Amino acid sequence: MMIKFVINEPKTGKSFQKEMEDKTVAGLIGKKIGDEIDAGIIGLPGYKITITGGSDKNGFGMRKDVDGTARKKILIAKGPGYKYNKGIRRRKSIRGNTVSTETAQINAKITKVGPKKLEELLGASTEEKKE
Repeated sequence: MMIKFVINEPKTGKSFQKEMEDKTVAGLIGKKIGDEIDAGIIGLPGYKITITGGSDKNGFGMRKDVDGTARKKILIAKGPGYKYNKGIRRRKSIRGNTVSTETAQINAKITKVGPKKLEELLGASTEEKKE
């Protein structure tokens, strides 16, 4: 199984994707939305990233205000996982705020830039896949 990382660079507004094996990112299990981690785990030495969200293997989004790793049905009126309708609340399935083995995608933003450009580090890995 693969975990997809979507890494956003706030200065330029660009997003980069990187797919990694579960075994290489086992150190992320148990991290929560809002945690800052060293991006050396995913092959970005010198960078620091903050987890901003994600989704599980079935497409249910992670939500910061739901604790744990399980999928839960919560009553929501707005926010991630619900398209806002004025005055209407719905019970929706949402994944908790903690990264688990069920997580398929992790969204993150860069908080500290490393010595090399992101295009150099991630651009090379996408070119290798095409060959």
